[in-house]
Amino acid sequence: MSDRPIFIVACPRSGTTLLQLMLHAHPRIAIPPETRILVQAYLKRRRFGDLRNPERRREMAQWVTGGHRTQFGDLGIDKHEFIERAVAGPGSLGSVVGLVYKMYGEQHGKPRWGDKRPPYIKHMDALIAMFPDCQIVHIVRDGRDCVASLKEMPWFKEDIYQAVNRWCEAIDFGRKVGLGPDSYYELRYEDLTADPELELKKLCSFLGEEYHPAMREPSKVADTIPSHKSWHENTRGEVTTARAGTWSTRLEPWEISLCETVMGERLTSYGYQLTGAPKAERKHVAAYEKTAAYWKRRYRKRAVTEWFNRFREAGPVAAQLTDGQRELSGLGS
Repeated sequence: MSDRPIFIVACPRSGTTLLQLMLHAHPRIAIPPETRILVQAYLKRRRFGDLRNPERRREMAQWVTGGHRTQFGDLGIDKHEFIERAVAGPGSLGSVVGLVYKMYGEQHGKPRWGDKRPPYIKHMDALIAMFPDCQIVHIVRDGRDCVASLKEMPWFKEDIYQAVNRWCEAIDFGRKVGLGPDSYYELRYEDLTADPELELKKLCSFLGEEYHPAMREPSKVADTIPSHKSWHENTRGEVTTARAGTWSTRLEPWEISLCETVMGERLTSYGYQLTGAPKAERKHVAAYEKTAAYWKRRYRKRAVTEWFNRFREAGPVAAQLTDGQRELSGLGS
C-alpha cells in the first residue's frame, strides 16, 4: 500500500477544505486543518543549519511548536513527544516537518498523511524538494466564484484585482508544475460536488487507494476544523452544488466583465462557459495588469533567492520518512 504524502493546492475558496475532509474521512488518510509550518520552514532552512546534528533538530522542532503562527496547537499533537521524536529521527528538513503530519496520522490511526493549504500552489517546488515522492492534488473552481467568495472573506483585505490575480496565477502555476500523471492531479470543484462518488473514485485511483463510502460524508469529520474558522461553516453540512455559479448575483456587471476578459481562455479550457459580457474597460484591465506584473516581479526575485539558497543548504532537505523517500535518499525501503 502507498505511503506517499498528499498535498492539496488551489486558489483560495476553491473547495480545498471540502476535499481535505473527504480525504480525511478515508480510513487510511489523515489530512489536518491548515498549518503554517511547511513553507515557512523551507524558507528558513538556512537558519536551522545542518539538521544531521540532533541539537539543530531540537532547535527546529522547538520553533515548530513554539509560535502560534505555525498553528501547531490546532493539531492536538503532544509538543514534547514531537520534539523528542524529531531529535531521534532522520536528519533532514523534510523529516522534521513531515513528522508533524506523520504524528497527526498516527493520532487518527492512519498510515498515510499530507496537508492542505491553497498557497502551496505557489510553493510546489518546496513540496517536491522536501517530499520528492509526494502526490499533489489541485482542485479548480470557476474563477468567478472564487473571486466572489474571496471578496466576502474577513481575512481577505485586498481588492478585486488581487482576487482575480490569485485565481489566474493558481492556474498558471498548475500548468507549469511539470510533474508526471502519477504525481499531479486536477479535478473541478463543480464535478466533485455534482457527483462526489465518481470524482472520489477517480481521485482514489490516482492516489493508489481503495475508494471508501465514508468519503462522501465529510461533515462527519468536520469537527477537526477549529471552530474559530467560521468561513468553513458550510463544510459542516451535506455536500451541495448550491454555491456553484452564484457569482452571477454576487459580482457587479463590471466585475464579471473583468473576470471574463482576463480569465477567458483559462475558464474555457476548464469547461466553464462565458456569458458574453462586454469587454472590460481599459482602466480595469490596466489595474489588473499592474497587480499581475507586481506579483510576477516578486516571484522572479524569489526564484533568484531560492537558486542561491539551494547552493547554501547546510544539510539534506528531502524527508526520509516513507518507503519512497528512503529509497530516493539511498537508504532503501
